[in-house]
Amino acid sequence: MSPLESFPGLHAWLETPLGRHVMDWEAACLDRMVVDVFGYNAVQLGIPECDFLRANRMPLRLRAGAGRVQVETDYAALPFESQSLDLVVLAHVLEFAHHPHHVLREVERVLVPEGQLIITGFNPVSLFGLRRRLKGESGSYPWHGQYLSTRRIKDWLELLSFEPGHQSAGCFIPAQTEAEWLQRLRFVERAGERWCGFAGGVYVLQAVKRVQGMRLIMPKWDRLARARALAPLVSRVGRQPDPQKTMDEQDFGRN
Repeated sequence: MSPLESFPGLHAWLETPLGRHVMDWEAACLDRMVVDVFGYNAVQLGIPECDFLRANRMPLRLRAGAGRVQVETDYAALPFESQSLDLVVLAHVLEFAHHPHHVLREVERVLVPEGQLIITGFNPVSLFGLRRRLKGESGSYPWHGQYLSTRRIKDWLELLSFEPGHQSAGCFIPAQTEAEWLQRLRFVERAGERWCGFAGGVYVLQAVKRVQGMRLIMPKWDRLARARALAPLVSRVGRQPDPQKTMDEQDFGRN
């Protein structure tokens, strides 16, 4: 593996017509999903050759992991403080990680409450998944990965207190590498999006980190300040303040 590659064979596959087709679809999909995610810090893990945060407007956007990245790190041991990131994009990391659930646990740690996670992956229930089974583990990128279904990922996310949200699927075409065949099979993409949304070769899944039991507690002085602000208005209309009410307000301030 080249020191500038995040996964063996990734560069070569991205140069193929199929690789470009998949990345173009994912980039367009992610552009729509990240454009309205607000906060301060966003991190992309995986596929650093493609900028999946380009449409986002957060002040800090960086790519981390291995390869051409700003921060080199192990995906299962991220060098970020707990609850410090507002958005994390996991681009084809889980199917090639030795312990994908450890990666998700780390992402949950670094995300703030209500922070967003976006996952891209290869679908085992698709023509891409069929080719992966035919190639086996001896195949080159991306056919040697352990493809994970969206159902399994959602189960893991729910165990980590994530709430799965929007999901998209694309690349319904057979896993061909010839540009001519990709052009001829464009109609399969349109038919797949309409009739077989579950069978796309790749998927994009969004989830939000939920923290159970959180509630906003307002300070007592806020209510007392509003009561005092109304007192002059009562005096101006000729009403005398109620001694019992005044005593209640004093007691309220002591509590």
